Amino acid sequence: MRKEIKREWDFELYFKPDCPFCLKVLNFFKENDIIKFPSYNTEDVTSGYENQDKLIAVGGKIQVPCMVIDGKAMYESDDIIAYAKENFLEKAKENKAKRKEILKTE
Repeated sequence: MRKEIKREWDFELYFKPDCPFCLKVLNFFKENDIIKFPSYNTEDVTSGYENQDKLIAVGGKIQVPCMVIDGKAMYESDDIIAYAKENFLEKAKENKAKRKEILKTE
């Protein structure tokens, strides 16, 4: 039986697939095992008005990339990556190591 490694953070990341700044953030998150794509916490704003409406409701504008954490919108790819490095990166590394250990024992 496989054990789940629960992520310790809760956020939504709004993006457009053709936005280079969004891709910069998504690639950083994927390369550092913060999210898998597609993910429960990523929202493509080009996939319909519902995601655009959610983005406007939380941040007041349609600007991507946008990471919403603790109900607050954070824009700018460099700011999002800096926040992720400070708050998510170490836990992502720990989770990856735990997954490797679990797979060894199965």
